[in-house]
Amino acid sequence: MYSKFGQFIDGKWQQAENNETYEVINPATEEVIGKASKATSVEVTKALKSAENGLKVWRDTPPWQRSYIIRKIADLMREKKEILAKWLTLEVGKPFAEGMGEVGGSADIFEWNAEETKRIYGQTIESRFPDTRVHVYYQPVGVVAALVPWNFPLVLASRKISTALAAGCSVICKPDVITPGTVMELVDICREAGVPPGVVNLLSGDPPAIAEQLIQSDIIKKISITGSTRVGKLILKQAADKVQRVTMELSGHSPFIVFDDADINKATDMAITSKFRNNGQVCISPNRFYIQEKKKEEFINSFINKAKKLKIGNGMDKDVQLGPLTTKKRLNEVEQLVETTKKEGAKILMGGKRPAGFNKGYYYEPTVFDDVKDNYTIMKEEPFGPLVPMLSFKSFDEVIERANNNDLGLCSYICTNSMNQAHRASELMETGTVAVNTPVVAIAEAPFGGIKQTGYGREGGSMAIKDYLNVKYTHLGIKG
Repeated sequence: MYSKFGQFIDGKWQQAENNETYEVINPATEEVIGKASKATSVEVTKALKSAENGLKVWRDTPPWQRSYIIRKIADLMREKKEILAKWLTLEVGKPFAEGMGEVGGSADIFEWNAEETKRIYGQTIESRFPDTRVHVYYQPVGVVAALVPWNFPLVLASRKISTALAAGCSVICKPDVITPGTVMELVDICREAGVPPGVVNLLSGDPPAIAEQLIQSDIIKKISITGSTRVGKLILKQAADKVQRVTMELSGHSPFIVFDDADINKATDMAITSKFRNNGQVCISPNRFYIQEKKKEEFINSFINKAKKLKIGNGMDKDVQLGPLTTKKRLNEVEQLVETTKKEGAKILMGGKRPAGFNKGYYYEPTVFDDVKDNYTIMKEEPFGPLVPMLSFKSFDEVIERANNNDLGLCSYICTNSMNQAHRASELMETGTVAVNTPVVAIAEAPFGGIKQTGYGREGGSMAIKDYLNVKYTHLGIKG
């Protein structure tokens, strides 16, 4: 499946110089999907030169022409939605229906940025001097290194590639070795849509080695990374030597707060949708459930009843709602965190083991804990899996303080029928995004990102393109 792709450099697919490859595993079956090309330092050097040349072409391409090409990418993605969704199911393990949803959201991102490229507005400021004019305008930052993780490879690659293209930048995209085919298919769509050679490039292989060589290059002017806080800090330290601009969306540990005036049926629907999407392997997955005392028992019972009905299995099978975890490593880490949580004193109300009937695949049951305390490991360490710790609270002020007591600040969820509580809570939450009475957070037209150790910069919305542009001010004397 990967032989038709490889490394994408200067508008062409090619194999690595030494023809070395690596295996990609289907998490539902533990079978090898295929072998993908593994880049060497030679391919990284070629990609850097390719992107440097591509920048010269693309930054001088009129914005309306850029917009046309970017919009064509969105159209082609929709035409090939089933191909892209299949890649997501085979590599990530998510249900096919979820994959189709990710394709739709990714196409929307390209469509949004197709319009943004025509709306890079400069500014004229009234000069204090009668014979001068003050102009502010924006220019592409340069070649962008886009470092893409495995959990949402299509959406996250789309955010980075489409925004770079809209701004007039060229880009080198590095997918994770766990999910290279999804991003390769996207990059091939970019080629098919008419993106000039060198403007979009792809390097597949050892992530740290490729990233390090990219960051060390003077050609790279901006880095966009989605990943763990640990990796983000390493990238930031390397980028500091070159004073490269960095956009980082890192780990999350989202609180889910249910006030006693909430509709519990709707709140549990919201919780099930947001928690078990991609089996909890989501940076905005709710990981700390705070339920007001009067409604805790009702919420837990409703949540468990609904969670038990989720169909577990291979995402390619009909009606499956919960696929496997994506890697053996992730499965082991989830199992270890469950054992740690039990030893610390929590009680398992549901799950806590691999499901019966699966001889192969990295499956794990939805797992609900009670008797959890704020200082437990699961309350500090991002679970990145189907683990649900339930806690109670007495008052508004108490839960806000407890929910904000975390180094990460990406997303928070609020369930309430009170407009007063909704506004107050959303304003007080120390997160970059807040979802009130809805499980939907990441949409093309809104700025997505976090605060604290979740990083900085935004993807999506009208703000995102500014991170890919340099601001230039010209003070123009009109009398020579």
